[in-house]
Amino acid sequence: MKSRIVIAAVSTLFAISALAAPAPWYKWRSKLDGKALCTQTYPGQGWEKVSGPYKDGRCETAGLPGEYPPRPLPPSK
Repeated sequence: MKSRIVIAAVSTLFAISALAAPAPWYKWRSKLDGKALCTQTYPGQGWEKVSGPYKDGRCETAGLPGEYPPRPLPPSK
């Protein structure tokens, strides 16, 4: 009985982790000197969020990671 509970718990954890997506990137600006930074986490006091979310670490491609544009339909015959 205990082994079934353990197997169910482990299976549930694997299923939940399969739904995880990468964190989005945001562009931040320093309040002190105005320098820009692109990061996934809050850099701390003294920084303000300028824009985002972005899909990449250069803060060039807007959107959330894991979101992809729909594929075009194949041409009909």
